[in-house]
Amino acid sequence: MRLATIRHNGLLECAAILADGSALRLATAARATSSPADHFASMQRLIEAGAQGLDAVRMLTAKAASLGAAIVPAAKIELAAPMPRTAKNVFCVGRNYAEHIAEGERAQNIKVGITEHPVFFTKPATAVVGPGETVPLFAHLSAQIDYEVELAVVIGKPGRDIPRSRAFEHVYGYTIVNDVTARDVQRRHGGQYFKGKGLDGSCPMGPHIVTADEVKSPGNLGIRLRVNGELRQNGNTSAMIFDIPTLIASLSEGLTLEPGDLIATGTPSGVGYAMNPPCFLKQGDVVECEIDGIGKLSNGFATAQAPASSAA
Repeated sequence: MRLATIRHNGLLECAAILADGSALRLATAARATSSPADHFASMQRLIEAGAQGLDAVRMLTAKAASLGAAIVPAAKIELAAPMPRTAKNVFCVGRNYAEHIAEGERAQNIKVGITEHPVFFTKPATAVVGPGETVPLFAHLSAQIDYEVELAVVIGKPGRDIPRSRAFEHVYGYTIVNDVTARDVQRRHGGQYFKGKGLDGSCPMGPHIVTADEVKSPGNLGIRLRVNGELRQNGNTSAMIFDIPTLIASLSEGLTLEPGDLIATGTPSGVGYAMNPPCFLKQGDVVECEIDGIGKLSNGFATAQAPASSAA
């Protein structure tokens, strides 16, 4: 199934994307069939409902033909991020593709190499924006805004010290994240990742969550990114240094993963700062991220508006 958060009459609603591309508003559909609607208050609630929630979605989608008032035609869907406000920071993985490490070494003239364990960092909930939303460029802060297409894993079952052999039991589904990065800010703060990767709008996410049952080989998916139609990144998740089970096992060591947690799994080569000359994002650029079987995520970039003045 493809699950989405949509805007309808100014409100965020949890929806299932039907075969024809239309969206079934799940809470509305549940009320129309006298079914409990508690699971559908938000994507977070639906994920927390686990298998019971997914069974309820399947029941409603099977009745979709008789639920016309709950359906939004494909052309009228306004997507938000699947998880518009994550309960926790988004977990991210750095340096998880060998060619990306190599291009970074060439660009910076340093030797980094492959680490023994995954490199983790986070992006705050305030960084999340949805498909079609504008990513702000903070010209007063950074002149080196970069892109990174990534497969993101959505956790559905809680756990700590999860063994690698059981990692996929904890996966609810998958989505796409663009790990937008201010390279100069990153280096300004000692090379640590958080500040340069945590600016407002720096975590475009979407378009949907594709449930795990529909993604048979998450470790073998084509992954691409285009800037204004130009192909910049073109890889495959099979090239990950640390695969999804390893990432889940490592991250969960002594750290409880909870339903709704997201893990962005790293990016392949082709980022802007490693080009010769470097090519950073600018006003008016459009970035499209694409992963086979998951979908496409497109966002424009524009100079941020000045914040409103504080009240006296």
